[in-house]
Parts: sequence; C-alpha cells; structure tokens
Amino acid sequence: MVFSCIPFLFFFLPLCLILYYAVPFSWKNGILLIFSLIFYAWGEPLYILLMLFSTVLDYTNGRLMEHFGTTKCKRIFFLCCSICINLSILAFFKYADFAIASVNGLFGTQFAQPGMHLPVGISFYTFQTMSYIIDLYRGEVKAEHSYIAYLTYVSMFPQLVAGPIVRFADIQEQLHGRRITFDGFEQGLLRFMMGLFKKVLIANQAGALWEEIRVLGAANTSVATAWLGALCFTLQLYFDFSAYSDMAIGMGQMLGFHYNENFSYPLTAVSVTDFWRRWHISLSTWFRDYVYIPLGGNRRGIPRHLFNIAVVWFLTGLWHGASWNFILWGVYYGILLMLEKYLWGKALAKLPKWIQHTYAFLIVVFGFVIFAVTDIGELGIYIRLLFSFVSNPLADARFLWYLGNYGIVIIIACILACPVYPWLCRKASMLSRKKNCVISAFAGIGVLLLFLLSTAYMVSDTYNPFLYFRF
Repeated sequence: MVFSCIPFLFFFLPLCLILYYAVPFSWKNGILLIFSLIFYAWGEPLYILLMLFSTVLDYTNGRLMEHFGTTKCKRIFFLCCSICINLSILAFFKYADFAIASVNGLFGTQFAQPGMHLPVGISFYTFQTMSYIIDLYRGEVKAEHSYIAYLTYVSMFPQLVAGPIVRFADIQEQLHGRRITFDGFEQGLLRFMMGLFKKVLIANQAGALWEEIRVLGAANTSVATAWLGALCFTLQLYFDFSAYSDMAIGMGQMLGFHYNENFSYPLTAVSVTDFWRRWHISLSTWFRDYVYIPLGGNRRGIPRHLFNIAVVWFLTGLWHGASWNFILWGVYYGILLMLEKYLWGKALAKLPKWIQHTYAFLIVVFGFVIFAVTDIGELGIYIRLLFSFVSNPLADARFLWYLGNYGIVIIIACILACPVYPWLCRKASMLSRKKNCVISAFAGIGVLLLFLLSTAYMVSDTYNPFLYFRF
C-alpha cells in the first residue's frame, strides 16, 4: 500500500484517524500499532515476522544493557550482538544475491542464489533500531521499558517503509506524552496534501517521461533528449521522495508526533557538500553520527580523512541498493566531496552564485543517471548519449514534442524545487492574521481542486511508483 492510492486515502487513513482520536490517550499507541502492522502486512504479510524479530532483539538487548549498566564488557557484548544480527539480516536479504552473482561472474562459478524477496523498508527500520541500541550504549537515551511503545516507534506507518529515519532519541518522550491539537492536525493535513500533489501531479508525470526516453535507444535519442530524460529522473526522484517525507511528516503531525525535516531544497545547492546537507538529511546525519565521526571524521590528518570519506560514501552507495551502479554512485560523490574539500572548494565559493548553482545542479543531474540505470552496459550507453555532441544531433523533433507536452510540468517542478512554498505560507499567514477571509477561502478552494485533480490522476493513471520502496 502506498500513500498515493485510493484505498489508503479514502479508507485506511480516515479509519485510523477516527479511531485514534476517539480513544483515550492510553490507547492511542495501541491503535497506531495495530494500523501500522496492518499497513505493513498489506504488502509483506510474511516479513512482518522479521520486523517483529528485530524489535524483540533490540528491545531485549536494550533492557539487558540497562541491567548490566556498570559492566562495560557486557554492554559492548549486547551492543555487538544487536548490530551484528541486524546487519546480518539486512545483508542476507538485500545483498546475498548480489554477492553470489558477483562471485559467479568473476570466477565462473555457479553458486545458487537464495532469490529472497527484499522486505519493504528493511534498510530504514534496521537503521532505526540500530540508532536506538547505539544511543543507549552511549548513554544518550534511556532504555525503553514498554515493548509496545518500542514496537510502535519502529513500525509507525507514516515513516516505516521509506523514512525519514527517525531516531529513538527524537521521539521517546513523544511516545509517552504528546500534544494532539487541532492546529497540529490542520498543519499536518496541509503538509500531507502538499506531498500528495507533489507525488501525483509532478513526480509521476516526470517519471513517465523519463521511462519513455530511457527506452528510446541510441538511434532515436538526441543529446538534448538524453539530458531532458536525466532532468526528468532527477525531478521524479526529488519530488517522489520529498513528497513521501512531506506526507510522513504531515501524518506524524496529525498524530501528535514531530519528525525532523528530510529535505531542504537540495536542487538549489551551491556545491556537492551543500547538496548533501539538504538531501535525505536523516540518512546523511545517520552516517555522520554513527560511521564518519566514530572513524575519526576530519580530526586525524588528511589521509585518514580521505579514507573516512571513502568508507562512508561506499557504504552510502551500497545502502541504496545491491547493484554496482549504486556503488559507483557512492564513489562518484565520495571523490567529488574530497575534491571540493581539498582542491577547488574555496575557489568555487568565490564564484558568482549562478555559477555555483549551475555547477552543483549539473553534477547532481548527471549523478542521478548513474543512480537510475542499474545495468552497467546500459548506463555506459546513456552516458555516451549525454556527451555525443558529434555523432548525435543536439536536438530533434522528438525533443521539441516532449517539451510541448511536458514543458509545463517541468517548469512548475523547477519552480517548486526552489523555496517558493515557504514564501507562500508566510504570505498566507500574514494575510490570515489580517483576517482576510477571501484569501483563506481561495486557498481552501485551491487545495480542494488540487486534491480532486490528484484523485482523478490516481484513478486513471497506472504509473504510481514510490521509488524509495525498493531500498
């Protein structure tokens, strides 16, 4: 089940909210837990047992770590036990086929692959459970005594299958006491609607054009068309994933929870470093706090710093998928971050802003081609198309046709990729303080019309993926 589908919007979510608001506070976690398990079991009825096992493991290790609080060796044992088992489960389900296929390809062997289906959201909830046990070992959180509360934290359906990665330290107090207000519900509903519009009306349309361009073949793809396809995938991925985060954060607000922001207009970045401060913030900070800083960060000299960056970005690429293109994508960004840090970063910062934006944007768009095409042979062909200025036409009639049919969507997407929405919210807030009922009415009508339009697209359009579900 995805957020942008009719069953979720008109049945699952309304019923959940009605029951959630109807019961006393002491029952709210129970209602949320039941609906979260139903949500996950809707697509993964068997693998829900795997998630339950992970939660029992970490909850138990957390209680044991608390019990043996003065014995460092035992605390380390429970920490290692939890991390090793969690990573082993993730490695088996996500990377076993890839590892065996790689060995077979390199050495000509014929080892059988397990062929296990990847459990939805396993990368996200594994990182969440690991953050709990690591923070507990560090003394940054207290052990959770209620298994129901802990299971609710891990399985909470707004952020279960595609993030943002919510750390237990950020939500522990809210599990036991949170304010549920009408203002919070209203703000959450508007945030959810904004995410829905971004997903259905922009991400899906940009993604449909990317899929069409991707399968054209070299003979039918001009340089401009190839770059248009790369731009469309960039816009699809950004609006798809940021829309999911918007909807997750919005639903969290409706339920009384406050999740941290996961995006901060990354396509307006002025460097690669700046881009990764703005894109998938919960993942970037997770790797920073649990891998990069424990390795020593930038405090142990240049060679060690370069090594630490290389490790983090190799793991970041691998986290996104069991495929060589994701590893290549991680290495690509790792090298660029090293070069910005030690070669041209200071010079770049002195250039005009428009040059910095252009530099970062082109790097990001090209990088997402590596991210999008999992077949290395196909990836090589597409990259050649991007730079085939001599052998291929720069533009053709097909490119102009695409612009005529999708140009409005692309322009709107590029505008909304800039911080226009916060500006509109500030203006609306100023007008509402002046009690301008006409403006408020127009805003309400606009939201309703966009919702009806989104519903119409969901009913008629079969192309409705959530890209980060596969991670």
